[in-house]
Amino acid sequence: MPKLAPHSLLLLSLAPAVAATIWGSTYLVTTELLPPARPLTASAIRTLPAGLLLVLFTRSFKPTVSIGRLLTLAIVNIGAFQALLFVAAYRLPGGLAAIVGALQPLIVLLFAWVVDQERPPRIALGATVSGVLGMALLFLSSTAQLDLVGIIAALAGTISMAAGTFLARRWRNEMPVLAFTGWQLGLGGAMLMPLALWLEPPLPPLSSANGFGYAYLVIVGTLFAYSLWFWGISRLQPVAVSALGLLSPITAIVLGWFALNQQLGGREVAGILLVFASIGIFQLRLPLSPSLRTEPQMSRSEKVLNRPVAR
Repeated sequence: MPKLAPHSLLLLSLAPAVAATIWGSTYLVTTELLPPARPLTASAIRTLPAGLLLVLFTRSFKPTVSIGRLLTLAIVNIGAFQALLFVAAYRLPGGLAAIVGALQPLIVLLFAWVVDQERPPRIALGATVSGVLGMALLFLSSTAQLDLVGIIAALAGTISMAAGTFLARRWRNEMPVLAFTGWQLGLGGAMLMPLALWLEPPLPPLSSANGFGYAYLVIVGTLFAYSLWFWGISRLQPVAVSALGLLSPITAIVLGWFALNQQLGGREVAGILLVFASIGIFQLRLPLSPSLRTEPQMSRSEKVLNRPVAR
């Protein structure tokens, strides 16, 4: 497969970049519009309906990917990740979970090293350091208290999402992206719902603001954003997609500055620039390894439609 030109990579990166940017608004919507102290309920409400809607829309009631693989992806991409994310968010101050999350692109490369015997390029270390330093400048304060359980949850959540990004590219096969997304969301939401009912108090009567917040999370933050994210995974190397996830905390801090009058000074601007540098390196400078260049298997008709053309 010919190497894509930089501008082509940037265009392909636009969809998952939009998804990650949308996810950055989740914090603002949650704190300003949703009932408090119900993270698992919010996760279940945003994932289960979106998944059911996508499965009904695509009419993919009999998936071409095995149920075992779909369950694994639903756990690592949705169920376990969401639960671990909120544990980390509640126990770690100052966005420390975002700093640990900046390790995700390197973890994806480590999966490729372990599974496909592809040694990560040295430039990945520099890109990862840039992302971690950027997040530290954005969020870490001198008074931050480290919590071991929170750190473990943040690291486990990062590994979970990295594994999901890596495996989703390998396992999609011929299943349409929207159906593939819907099954993962639906199964993940079905796992989260019993936990939410068991561990959290019932929802109070919802206001119009609450209803708008949940509708935004279901339609924009989940159905639309996850479809874009998995579309990107189906076309780009997993490490490039995972690096775009660093846009989420940037969006969160910019929205906090714009909507909530939160501080955004020179240190934060420097952090944003470092994160953008990390994203740029992962998108444009890392060579595509053989397995990451491998396209998902296509049907015979798709192969005809996707014959190479002159460039």
